[in-house]
Amino acid sequence: MAANRKLLAAAVACATVFVGVTGCSSEEKDPFEGMSADKIAKKAADASKGAGSFKVTGEGKQDGKPLHVDFSVAKSGDCKGKMDGGADGTAELLVSGDTQYMKGDEAFWKDAMSGSGQASRLKGKWVKSPNAGGEGVCDADAMFQSKELKKLKREDDSEVDGKKAAVLTKNKSGKKTTFYVAAEGKPYFLKVVSTGKDDPGTMNFSDYGTPVSVKAPAPSEVMDMEELMKP
Repeated sequence: MAANRKLLAAAVACATVFVGVTGCSSEEKDPFEGMSADKIAKKAADASKGAGSFKVTGEGKQDGKPLHVDFSVAKSGDCKGKMDGGADGTAELLVSGDTQYMKGDEAFWKDAMSGSGQASRLKGKWVKSPNAGGEGVCDADAMFQSKELKKLKREDDSEVDGKKAAVLTKNKSGKKTTFYVAAEGKPYFLKVVSTGKDDPGTMNFSDYGTPVSVKAPAPSEVMDMEELMKP
C-alpha cells in the first residue's frame, strides 16, 4: 500500500510539471520536429504577424551611435513608443493612420536637423509628417518578412525569459543574426540578436495580442514638418 501511494505521488508530481505532455519523461517533445530552420522561421513570422499587436524593446547601434527603443504596435498598424539616442537626444514617436508624429528634446532635433536653428522651437512639440506606409517599426509585414528568412541553421535550443526557444541563425556578409522562436505555446519570435560591425543590436518581442491604444495628439500641440521646411 505504501509503495502504491509513493507511485501515485510521483505520477501527480509529473502531471503537475508537464501539463499536457503525454507520459513522464525528462525530454519534452519538440514542436518543430522534422521541420527545417527556414520552415520554423516562416511559421514564426506568420504567427507573429497574425497576433496583430505586440511590443518590441531593444538596444544597439545605428550609424555607430547607441540607440534604445521601446515600442507598442497596435493591430491597426498604428504604434507609439520612445527612442533614446544618448547624447543625440530622446524622442517619442506616434503613428496614427496616415500621419506620423515625433516629439523630441532639443538634442534630438539638433541631430535630426543637422544643427538647424529650429531645434529650440521644436522642443516639446509634436511634429507631424506623412506616414510612409510599409516602412518603420509599425509595419509588422516589414518586420517579420518571411521572404528574408532564408538559408537559416537551427542550433541547440535555449531559453528567453524562462521560455524554451528554438534557436535559428543566419550568417551573411560578416553579420550573424540569431532568431529565438517560442517552443511553447504559439511560435512567436521572442528575440532577435544581430552581431557584426554594422549596426549590432538586440530586439525583444512580447505582449503578443495585447490591445494597444494609440491616440493622436491635440492639434494645439502639433507643428507641421512640411510648413517648417518651407523656405
